[in-house]
Amino acid sequence: MNSFETILVLLALLAGLSVLFQKSRLPQAVLLVAAGLALGFVPGLPPIKLEPDVVFLLILPPLLYYAGFNLTWQDFNHYRRPILLLAVGLVAFTTVAVAVVAHYFLPGFGWPLAFVLGAIVSPPDAVAASSATQGLGLPKSVSVTLEGEGLVNDATALIAYRYAVAAVVSGGFVAWQAGGQFVLVAGGGVALGVAAGYGTAWLQARVREATTATAISLLLPFLVYLLAEHVGASGVLAVVFMGLVMSRRAPEVYSGPTRLQNASFWRVVNFLLNGFVFILIGLQLPAVLRGLPPGHLPALCGYGLLISAVAIGIRIVWIFPVTALVTFFRRSTGDTAPPLISWRELLVTSWAGMRGVVSLATALALPLALADGRAFPQRNVLLFLTFAVILVTLLVQGLTLPWLVRRLGVHGETAAADRHEQALRLELATDSLAFLHGTLAACTAPEVLAPLEQRLTQQIGLLQANAADPALPGVAGPGAGQRRHQQALRTDLALVQHQRGLLVQRHKQGHAEVETIRKLQRELDLAELELQTQLAESGAAGS
Repeated sequence: MNSFETILVLLALLAGLSVLFQKSRLPQAVLLVAAGLALGFVPGLPPIKLEPDVVFLLILPPLLYYAGFNLTWQDFNHYRRPILLLAVGLVAFTTVAVAVVAHYFLPGFGWPLAFVLGAIVSPPDAVAASSATQGLGLPKSVSVTLEGEGLVNDATALIAYRYAVAAVVSGGFVAWQAGGQFVLVAGGGVALGVAAGYGTAWLQARVREATTATAISLLLPFLVYLLAEHVGASGVLAVVFMGLVMSRRAPEVYSGPTRLQNASFWRVVNFLLNGFVFILIGLQLPAVLRGLPPGHLPALCGYGLLISAVAIGIRIVWIFPVTALVTFFRRSTGDTAPPLISWRELLVTSWAGMRGVVSLATALALPLALADGRAFPQRNVLLFLTFAVILVTLLVQGLTLPWLVRRLGVHGETAAADRHEQALRLELATDSLAFLHGTLAACTAPEVLAPLEQRLTQQIGLLQANAADPALPGVAGPGAGQRRHQQALRTDLALVQHQRGLLVQRHKQGHAEVETIRKLQRELDLAELELQTQLAESGAAGS
């Protein structure tokens, strides 16, 4: 079995495992890594090496773009201070802390090599964090901060890694040069990403064919990443900020069919890449173990636990004091605004530091030899320690994070969001009714307008009833108006499903052309998708 066939088998396995795990309450990332670990020891399975070039070029750009697109510019800008404190300050602090421990406790680790290890294991993984927190209903302050941190911190860690490796290979390191280079690389990546985002929006606004627009949205992140790396800027930040800008411009530049196709396509891409990455992480263990010196495994396991404990603990040590310091400075300047995050939310944020594929890829990207031709020191040990940190953080933090969230009672406040949604729906319906009575009435027959007017009037009545009769305080559940709205949606959905059943019968009987059947089925599928989306957003999907 060659590598391409193995990849196809792994993708098929991913689909099967996802079906098997879909009812499990455990984070899917943990389950997939465990499955990869088990597969790695199957006799006869050809070794699958996770090439760093494949990760950095073929896997990271689409994942980063999708995550940046879903984060939105407004959320990133609102929470930019905690995001940058974690993505820049905490990564640097973790790099130094791990380097100090590695230098004094790990045999053969001089300062340059210790900083290499610190840079590799310092960035938490955005994909692992989102997998562990999915479906937990975290407050927006926590979820946006974690997502933003995971998107930006890779750039900080990769720049630190680059200079630490250069110090090991060449034997020299100048701190002020590294700091200046960080500003240039990061700033260049941000500038290039913003420019690429606006350029992509300009291009997409002129593409009306949905398939072409979706293909462009897939290909451009790769091109932007390559261009940024070619000119010496951060490809990670370039793709992230391209996604953020496109998130801001998408409502204006994409047509309805393009939005539907884009959303479905990117969900599939994100699902395949995320799952594939975590299975690959688990599959790397046998190769990592084969590269270790004989008899050193017990001691290295102890060192791996030590570095993992430092990586986990230093995050808590950083977050609480820095948050207190920021709060103190805000109050000293007369800022009376409430804190963006409570101590319970801080604790959840502190515990969501799972490492992932970027750390493993950077470890695998270590050069094989130094400038003088000697082997890169402790390379296999670095690989094992990196894998240990990934495994420990995924298992320990990933498995306990849902329990911690439930134990602390940390959950998002949905009442304000629901009120905002209902108000916007009422505004749209009211303005649409006025548009119908004004502009459309002058050029449309009354018998055509009558059912539209009736539907809008009914919708306005339901929204107004829900606003006047909300759920009782402290009692979960929708108000009377909202319940009537949900009942109407379910009735419409039942009619759509009944019509689809009739089409299936006509198709089996051969009483209609296949093309006609497909056309009507597509109309019903779109109607069903819209109705199910409305039901899910109103909290009625599971009732």
